[in-house]
Amino acid sequence: MAVQALKKPQPQPTGQSATLFTVVLRLVLLLAIDAFAIWFAVRAFGEGFASLGIVVTLIAAGINYIILVRDMYPLRWMLLGLVMMSMFAIWPIILTIFVAFTNYGDGHLLTKPQSIEQISKERYLPEGGTTYSWTGYTNENGDYALWLQNAAGENYLAFPGVPLIPASEATDATDFDESGIPNEIGDYTRLNAIRIAADKNIPEIQFGSELDGVKIRSASEAAQLQQKFVYDEANDTLIDQETGTEYLPVDGRWTARNGAELTSGYRANVGVNNFTRFFQSSALRGPLTRIIIWNFAFAFLSVFSTFALGLGIAYIFNDRTIPGRKIIQSFLLIPYTIPSLITILIWKGMFNNEVGVINRTLTELFNIAPQWTVDPTLAKLAILIVNLWLGYPYFFLICSGALQAIPSDLYEAAKVDGANAFQSFFKITLPLLLVAVGPLLVASFTFNFNNFNIIFLFIEGGPPIAGSLTRAGHTDILISYVYNLAFAAGRGKEYGLGAAITIVIFAIVAIITLFQFRYTKMWEEVGEGV
Repeated sequence: MAVQALKKPQPQPTGQSATLFTVVLRLVLLLAIDAFAIWFAVRAFGEGFASLGIVVTLIAAGINYIILVRDMYPLRWMLLGLVMMSMFAIWPIILTIFVAFTNYGDGHLLTKPQSIEQISKERYLPEGGTTYSWTGYTNENGDYALWLQNAAGENYLAFPGVPLIPASEATDATDFDESGIPNEIGDYTRLNAIRIAADKNIPEIQFGSELDGVKIRSASEAAQLQQKFVYDEANDTLIDQETGTEYLPVDGRWTARNGAELTSGYRANVGVNNFTRFFQSSALRGPLTRIIIWNFAFAFLSVFSTFALGLGIAYIFNDRTIPGRKIIQSFLLIPYTIPSLITILIWKGMFNNEVGVINRTLTELFNIAPQWTVDPTLAKLAILIVNLWLGYPYFFLICSGALQAIPSDLYEAAKVDGANAFQSFFKITLPLLLVAVGPLLVASFTFNFNNFNIIFLFIEGGPPIAGSLTRAGHTDILISYVYNLAFAAGRGKEYGLGAAITIVIFAIVAIITLFQFRYTKMWEEVGEGV
C-alpha cells in the first residue's frame, strides 16, 4: 500500500485551465500589438505620414478581427503571412499609386508644416547687427558658454537664454591669455573651435536674450542673427523679413509674385500632372517610341531564344542512352547556380572593346574587333547573348520534366501512322509541351519586359541616343529609362514622375499578360485534341 501511495499520480491541469491560459496569453499579445500599432500610428500622423498611419491602423484592426472573431480561426495560422503581405506587397503598391499623383521628389520631400518649420530656422544678419569672434566653453553637464569679442574690442560672456554679461562683470573668468580670453570660467573649461563646432546642435543655440542674443555662424564668427522667414498663418504666406517679400504656396513650392521660388518646397497633390508630363513633353517622348519597340523585341527574343535553346538541350538529353547524361546535364545547369549579378559583370568584362577575351580572340582569328558598347546593334546582340546564357538553364529544367511527362504511346502510335521525327515533334511534343510551359513563357516575358538588372549592370542602357533631350540609350527598356529619367538624370530625384511612369508600365504589362494568357488557353485546347 505504501508503494502504491508513493506512485500515486499527481493531478494534471484541466483542459479548462489550459484553455484559460491560452486565452489570457492571446489577449496579452494582442494588447501589446495594439499598443505598438497605436504608438506607431500616432507618430506617423504626427510626422505627416498619414497614409502609413492609416495602413498600420487597418492592419491592427484586421489582426484584432481575426484573433477575436471565432469564425476567423483558420486565418490565425496565416496571420503573420497576411501582415507581411500587407506591409511588403500591398502597401508599396498603394504608396506607388499615391505618390504618382504628387510632386514627391527632391525639394518636395517634406510635408507643408515640416517645410514651414525648416524654412523658419533660416537666419540672417540685419543691417547694423553686431558680429563677434567667439571662444567656446563647456562644463561637465555638456552646457555651453561663449566668450565674445566685437570689432570695438569689447568682451562679453554669453550663456543661453540670459542677457550678455560684460567682461568687467564676469567675475568667474580666470587665467586670461595674451589675447584677453579666459581659459576657465567657473566650472566651464575652454574648448577649441573645431571640437565645439562639431556639435550640430550648436548653430541652433541662442546665446544671450531675445534682444541681444547671438548665434554661431561659422567656426570663427557669431552674430546677432534674426529669423529670416516668418509664417503668416492667416494669409498662408511666408514673409522674408530681410526683403519684405511674401511667398505664397503654389503647387508645393513657396513662390513670390515675381516668380521667385524658395528652394525648400513640400509635398502636394498635383493630380494627373505627372502623367501628362510623360505623354505630352517632347523631351520625354523623344526616344520613347524606339525604347518601347526595343523593349518588346528584347522580351520576345529573350523568351524565344532561352526557350528554344533550353528545349533543344532537354530534347537531346531526353534520350537515356547518351553516355554520361546526368553529369553533362549537371554541368549545363551551372549558369543557373551562379548569381546573375556576378555573371553579368563577368560577361561585361568579356565584351570589353579593348581587353575583353571575346575581342582578343576575334582579333587573333579574324583580325576584327567589334565595338560592342558603341554600336547600337552589337550592344543589343551582346545583351541578348548574355540573357541567353542566364535564361536557358531554367527552360532546360522545365522542359526536361515536361518531356518525361508525355506518354510514349503517342509516339509509337504516330510511328505506326507513318509520322517522321519532324512531324512527331511539331504535332505531339510541342503542343503538349506548350500546355505545361505556356504560363511560364508568359511569366518569363513579363520578367524580361522589366529586366532592369541586365540592362543597367551590363551597359547602363548605352550607347546614348544622339540628339535625345533626356538621358536615354539604345539598349534602354522602359524600366531603365524611367530610372534614368526620374532618379539619375541630374535634375534631382522625381519620385512622383517615376511612380506615374511605373503605373503606365504596369498597365502595358497587364494588357500583354492577359493577351498571352488567352493564347495559353488556345494551347490547352490544342493539347486536348492531340
